[in-house]
Amino acid sequence: MSTTGKLFAAVLFCSLSLPGAAQNFPERPIRLVLGVAPGGGQETIARAMAPKMATTLGINLIVDTRPGGGGLIAINVAKQAAPDGYTLAMISSSNVIQPIVSGTPDPLREFLPVAQLVSQPYLLAATMSLNVKSVSELIAHAKANPGKLNFGSAGTGSLTHLAGELFKEQAQIDAVHIPYKGTGPVYPDLIGGRLQFTFATIVSAQPHVRANRLRALAVTSAKRAMAAPEVPTVAESGLPGFEVTQWYAVLAPAGTPRARVTRLNKAFVDAIQDPDLAAHLTNDGAEASPGTPEQLIAHLKLEQARWTRTVERAGLRNIR
Repeated sequence: MSTTGKLFAAVLFCSLSLPGAAQNFPERPIRLVLGVAPGGGQETIARAMAPKMATTLGINLIVDTRPGGGGLIAINVAKQAAPDGYTLAMISSSNVIQPIVSGTPDPLREFLPVAQLVSQPYLLAATMSLNVKSVSELIAHAKANPGKLNFGSAGTGSLTHLAGELFKEQAQIDAVHIPYKGTGPVYPDLIGGRLQFTFATIVSAQPHVRANRLRALAVTSAKRAMAAPEVPTVAESGLPGFEVTQWYAVLAPAGTPRARVTRLNKAFVDAIQDPDLAAHLTNDGAEASPGTPEQLIAHLKLEQARWTRTVERAGLRNIR
């Protein structure tokens, strides 16, 4: 078991028997701290979820954005809060990846899992000028032209970068990574043929696909995405087991009473499964993926193992 997995298991065990911890909880608003700037996908989902939480718990969920420091500012705000269930942290896959890439201590070790909420697959999109129509054709072309294909990402060490590295690893191809400052700048070069493929959110890529400026080859989730059901998965297109998703989850400071975690888990799960919110998520290319604290522990362990292996094989550690 990884260090994070052991610590999560320990705090989970230690908080099992705290009688009365959920009585009259919550009595005041709960603060959900996010390490992102306003307007992004994570904040949009949190704010869409807030009124559903208010209905379930009878109190307001306050979304508190604290961007900066690669998410560490928000993590530290939540970590320093009282472990009473009234301050929570919303994290994403980036919070797992950042310590692996940078080689810094994992700040999530000091938290208790509450619930996984949402998963968001990426779209593997190719430039039309490459004239490949499937994942197998892309792989064949790359193998016939080693080192001559370029793929763009939202930045070195980003999840879209690691998705490309994992794809290279599993497909056994050689392609050159070109980092950009965000996903937006990738599209002009991809459409213009200076890049050959990229991994991008379904929402941002679909307008270019529908306008026949880019070709959608596959989605990166284990099953087909509800936002693009006509597009096959990478796994069913020749790379079994390939799966990359952006995801969002909620943690509480270590020491938060188990009874309150259970109460919060049920409220988040109920909110994220609301039909109106589910439709909102689909429009954003995301899907509800609720689970128990124990399931979140297992997910975090899997993500840590997957990306540690990819980062090490690609030689990306300590690049930040």
